[in-house]
Amino acid sequence: MVASQAGSCLAPVRPFVPSDSQASSDFADIIRRDFEAYITDIQQYFHCLERERARAFEEAGEVSQAYGRFLEQVGD
Repeated sequence: MVASQAGSCLAPVRPFVPSDSQASSDFADIIRRDFEAYITDIQQYFHCLERERARAFEEAGEVSQAYGRFLEQVGD
């Protein structure tokens, strides 16, 4: 059985926040950018999942119709 190529929706990596408050202060700009990037990336991830769900739903309908035609051809 060969699976069709589906879109790849890869979840972004969660931002890291040091448990040490000094390290958090030292790297605040980097951590802030990581959070902002994560928020942007997770929104894109959600959109990707929505597109993939719609694609898979449409494909499932097409496969169901093809199966119905097949059953008619073979007389089942």
